[in-house]
Amino acid sequence: MRHKGFILPAVALLAMTASCDDYDSWTTSPSATLAFSTDTVAFDTLISTVPSSTRMLVAYNRGDKGLRISRVHLAGGSDSHFRANVDGQPLVGGTGGDFEIRRKDSLVVRLECTLPETGAAVPQTYADQLVFTLESGIEQSVTLEASAQDAWFVRGMRIERDSVFRTDKPYVVHDSLVVASGATLTLPAGCILMFHEKAGIDVYGRLMALGTLDAPVVMRGDRTDLMFDYLPYDNTPGRWEGLWFHTGSQGNVMQHCDLHSGNYGIRCDSTDLSALVLQMENSIVHNVRGDGLHMEHSCAEVANTQVSNTQGTTVYLHGGSYSFVHCTFAQFYPFSADRGSAVFLANDIDGRYLHLHNAWSSNCVATGYGDDVIYGSIIEGQDYVCDYLFDHCFLTTPEVKDDGRYVDNVWDNDDLPVSGGDNFLRFDTDNFLYDFTPDSLSAIRNMAGPAAAALYPFDRLGRSRMADDAPDAGCYEYLPETPESR
Repeated sequence: MRHKGFILPAVALLAMTASCDDYDSWTTSPSATLAFSTDTVAFDTLISTVPSSTRMLVAYNRGDKGLRISRVHLAGGSDSHFRANVDGQPLVGGTGGDFEIRRKDSLVVRLECTLPETGAAVPQTYADQLVFTLESGIEQSVTLEASAQDAWFVRGMRIERDSVFRTDKPYVVHDSLVVASGATLTLPAGCILMFHEKAGIDVYGRLMALGTLDAPVVMRGDRTDLMFDYLPYDNTPGRWEGLWFHTGSQGNVMQHCDLHSGNYGIRCDSTDLSALVLQMENSIVHNVRGDGLHMEHSCAEVANTQVSNTQGTTVYLHGGSYSFVHCTFAQFYPFSADRGSAVFLANDIDGRYLHLHNAWSSNCVATGYGDDVIYGSIIEGQDYVCDYLFDHCFLTTPEVKDDGRYVDNVWDNDDLPVSGGDNFLRFDTDNFLYDFTPDSLSAIRNMAGPAAAALYPFDRLGRSRMADDAPDAGCYEYLPETPESR
């Protein structure tokens, strides 16, 4: 028994020693090579001179013996626009060496880049190779690619006199952009404003944002990279502040504008109702953390416009005078269940009374998650004014009968073929992509009133409302599927 007791531990020790020898063994065989998580590391289009976020590359040794890497270098050397950190070691001057990957193990490479100004009107692409030289002399490489877009950089700009922005390259706004009282800032078709975190536009004078269908005015955050492989930062809210029209600002015009991914969308402060604060047509306010349109005792006309996916209220009206024609108010904010309503009407909030002279909605869509997305805080009586109207609208709220403020509406309920997000052509909550064009089965189709439709015979995308049986509610007209539209 003693003999066996001595032999068994010895055998175990021998097995362990053999295992350690195998684990610590290395090979210089030409057939032993690395595998990579990708053959190309591609960065998103970057703003010239602004450092990228970090991308990751993994090098795998799938063999049964360890591999030694004598050198890792950027083919562009010290002149490369790319930077690499290999297993925690930065490549100084674009080169480094003496790395090891044991069998069935891996090594992590972190990559960044900063691209120079291109001097071109369109993005320019840069490339390099990250080269791994194994102890065997075998060389393997991974391609690095990135594109750069030049930009105008704005820091704490205050517009004191009438000014027109350029369209040859985007503006990157840090700190703030203020339009002073008495001054007009014009944003021509194709103008792009990209705002850094906490930056926004404050308008005390006047803003003329004059986009076209083919060249909209864009207001967005300045992050051009990805939060996850499938999700650009540009598709997430809270990237910048928003657009604020302060008391005294009047005569603002927004045509074919795309404002998205802010902390809020557009705010209008209380002002004199004798003149329009905002005329807005053919535009989008989408995916913001606060309210989409927040208007306090203002005067605004909004048409052919989409306001959608806001954590706050999509359209918030407290007092004032408003007209909405062929608008889509879609409250399907995907990032939190704690979201506001699609429409909120008020003349009294916590004892603060403001006359709601009129809030008229014609041929509009007000929908979202839940059975009721229209709320209010209203007191009525001889001395209290609250005049609102929903005419030929598609409404997700319990049906209202015998009330002259609801005329020829369609009520989103279980009696319809589809409801909620199923009404729309694209409702991709996995990738946060939406197209609020009515789908073929939607009751939004062919229900709009002809009088209001005649004011806007084409939808936000330029499609005729008069080409089929009747116009659709909302800012988009149903597009029958044809071989050309597939």
